[in-house]
Amino acid sequence: MTAPFRYKKLGYVALNVTDLDRSTAFYRDLVGLDVSDRVAGTMSFLRCSRDHHNLVLCKAPEPGLKRIGFELERAADLEAARMHLAALGIAAHDVPAEERHLLKQAQALRFVVPACGATFELYTGITYMAVPFARRLANIERIGHVVVGVEKLDETLAFLVDKLGFRISDFVDGFAAFLRCHPNPYHHTLALVRSNGNHLHHVNFMVRDIDDVGRAFHRLQENQVEIVFGPGRHQPSESIFLYYLDPDGMTVEYSFGMEEFPEQGAREPRVLEPRPESLDSWGGKPSPRFGKIGRIERAAS
Repeated sequence: MTAPFRYKKLGYVALNVTDLDRSTAFYRDLVGLDVSDRVAGTMSFLRCSRDHHNLVLCKAPEPGLKRIGFELERAADLEAARMHLAALGIAAHDVPAEERHLLKQAQALRFVVPACGATFELYTGITYMAVPFARRLANIERIGHVVVGVEKLDETLAFLVDKLGFRISDFVDGFAAFLRCHPNPYHHTLALVRSNGNHLHHVNFMVRDIDDVGRAFHRLQENQVEIVFGPGRHQPSESIFLYYLDPDGMTVEYSFGMEEFPEQGAREPRVLEPRPESLDSWGGKPSPRFGKIGRIERAAS
């Protein structure tokens, strides 16, 4: 189904963290994001672009996924999305002005994906920062994607594709689906992995050069950060990857390279064999701690 609105990109991910100062320092000093703003004791805003933020850290009793924010192309797209969700019977609410002021957004609405409970935010008009993002530790190009483990893979996938206009790039048969927020060209901005429970799997940051992955491998090891998968190469997107754990045990990824799709005439999705080599063509195996930590916060109704 073609949704009556157009995505611009995955804009940001909000994570719940148990120690705000510790996690802010980790994402600043080891991942390499810039801190844009802080609300003492409650939130930190970090960026890897000219947007005000691409990652929001929120103080919480347990770690996990608070919400996923997608920027739409125009204000008219947000209004079209609001009407579309209402027609589908999906309860969506406008983000209050006070919170939008903190988020530096013009307009925003939120709703819950029924099958997995994840909160999605659609927004427009985020503040463009005066000073470019400073690439101090790694040449981070963008927040790349977020992956969610879901119990009801088929139902969640059907909702995202049939109701929200996501396009499937690839499947790993019976196990995972890689989705792009059309017409954004990147192989996936969101992926689903079949799981025994609904949870955050990982958050990705795309880097400019393969050397960024190699340097990160040694930097993280030197700082006693646990590496849980990689370096390796994914078959679905052809990207070089490295996965590691943040202070709460949530999984973070650096990746270099990704297939891009034209808006029209894109290839059909492939169905990849459910073998380890489909996730790492170099033959690596993930740690048991890979992609395990991160409760999905249930939004208040």
